[in-house]
Amino acid sequence: MKAQRGHAALLTSTALLLVGTLLLPGQAEAGPRRHREAALHGGTGQGDTGHGAMLPDPADLEPGDGARAAMSRLVAEPGSVLDAYAPTSGGGGGLWPDAGPGPMLAATGDALPTGSVSTGRAGAAGPVAPAAAPVASPAGPDPLAYGPASPDLPLLDATTLQHAIEAWVGPEPLRGLRSIPAAVADEKRFDARAAVRDFYAARGFAPLWIVDGGFDGAARSALARIDHAAEDGLDLRATPVTVPHGGDPAALATAELSLTEAVVDYARQASGGRVDPARIGPSVAVRPEVAGPAKVLAALRDAADAGEALRGFNPPHRGYLLLRAKLAEMRRGADMAERGPIPAGPALKPGMTDARVPLVRARFGLDIAAAGGDGLVYDTRVASAVADYQRAHGLPASGVLTARTVASLSGGQPKRLEDEIIANMERWRWLPRDLGARYVAVNIPDYSLDVFEGDRLVHHARVVVGKPDHETPVFSETMKFIIVNPYWNVPLSIVNKEMMPKLAANPNYFEDHGYEVVQRNGETYVRQPPGDSNALGRIKFMFPNKFSVYLHDTNARSYFGREDRALSHGCVRVDQPFKLAEAVLGRDRGWSEARVESMVGGAERTVNLPRPVQVHMNYFTAFVDETGQLRLRDDIYGYSAKVRAALGLVG
Repeated sequence: MKAQRGHAALLTSTALLLVGTLLLPGQAEAGPRRHREAALHGGTGQGDTGHGAMLPDPADLEPGDGARAAMSRLVAEPGSVLDAYAPTSGGGGGLWPDAGPGPMLAATGDALPTGSVSTGRAGAAGPVAPAAAPVASPAGPDPLAYGPASPDLPLLDATTLQHAIEAWVGPEPLRGLRSIPAAVADEKRFDARAAVRDFYAARGFAPLWIVDGGFDGAARSALARIDHAAEDGLDLRATPVTVPHGGDPAALATAELSLTEAVVDYARQASGGRVDPARIGPSVAVRPEVAGPAKVLAALRDAADAGEALRGFNPPHRGYLLLRAKLAEMRRGADMAERGPIPAGPALKPGMTDARVPLVRARFGLDIAAAGGDGLVYDTRVASAVADYQRAHGLPASGVLTARTVASLSGGQPKRLEDEIIANMERWRWLPRDLGARYVAVNIPDYSLDVFEGDRLVHHARVVVGKPDHETPVFSETMKFIIVNPYWNVPLSIVNKEMMPKLAANPNYFEDHGYEVVQRNGETYVRQPPGDSNALGRIKFMFPNKFSVYLHDTNARSYFGREDRALSHGCVRVDQPFKLAEAVLGRDRGWSEARVESMVGGAERTVNLPRPVQVHMNYFTAFVDETGQLRLRDDIYGYSAKVRAALGLVG
């Protein structure tokens, strides 16, 4: 825009110069030369008043044919006229070249006497010509009216944007009304908008997205990512973006704020702010680091690609990305799934062929092309997906496509599976973005434990988790040491609910079952000494937490053979515990499975980990396995149903 105004000003100046110059050739040949020489040398040629002023003859002001032609050319071809006065290559830094006469004199073809005027070079000066008397404007239209008109685009100035932001933020609400959900929501909304206001205030209320009356490249990149928010299971319908199409500054301010609000909302949802985990249950103790407005806007302001920076607020974890890809795959197959219910027919077992199989594949997002042929074979991959579905929906998990399974699948199941995937993607947002170089991940509904180095799986084991009325909590902590030959300090809740009634019936209950009663700081505790009958087994893995929950061996190893393993009081019992010890202590640090197991027997022994290991207690009822297949698990604590409800995915 500055360039446009500068171009117009240059045309204006050129027009005036040409008018002043080209009017002169319309006079008698002797007249103009005599007048110019008198002006340059201070002489008193014809018309000299004796005071150095020169009054032209009125007839001299009539424009000649040359002047009219030049003016017509200026209007029709302004660029070619300006080119005649452009600096030559190698010229100085000013508008005109350092050497040679000025443009007006060059246009007349008259050379100046040597040393009569300044050449324009730094430090070079000559006698200055006396000022000529003002010359009356020629009759007729203003020559500037013929210049090319280019009205400025509307600008979004700082004052207009500041007023719009202040109105958008509004007055501060009453605080302290924590028992009123609407009041709490008002507080959060005000605080978020106030943070946006502070961000803009720090930059002098300069627009972040609007340039020359429209969205700039960063804005368009961010808007493209917002348009694809559903790919990450996000819902931005509450923050629509107003795209500017010219308009006045107030309209541009509205567009600026609408995009700012949308990107802040996207990042808030993507980083875990859509569902408060505390609302799911008291045993869900994760607290995601939700991105605040200032962090979001600063990140996008400094990013080379604002859209990719915005996308980066989503989880980077492989498990999340696999679910995201599976969601897209299922949506691509939704057109087939929505053709109608799966027809009734005979029960299908692996190896059988049936025309309904492609419909079943579409329900689970299985690629028909990958099956080969026409996709009519009910193969083991389809049967496995059916078994997972049956298990998650209270049906016998046989993998056989029974009449009950067909009836269940025909009830809008693709949408239900999408919702379940989105609910699990949401729970990935609760995890730290950095899981650790080496970490332990327990998936409670899958009854499994995995040890990873980066994305590489180094150990897998079955686990037993808490009963539905004794949930294993969901949280992340740091494992710092292990204990071999551990004591079991019986939780007070177990003593009161389970042991005291037995003690009332048998005063020797503790002694008969090998428990010790100890006094510590005026408190009475019950503990079980190390040994084969110890409930913790021979080793436990410690990551101090407020739930007093940890990983440990068990003396009831038969439980690992069960399919449903929600059987403990909340702690996680681990199969193959000494292999886990090797994985977390590090074979490269000299800690083999055999070495750890050789420590069994005798007194309690503590081994500090050479390097701390992160432990993540997760709750995923849907995940993609190493073969790319979607796996479903029972919602044993009801957490997934609560997340779906909080996301508005129920109904």
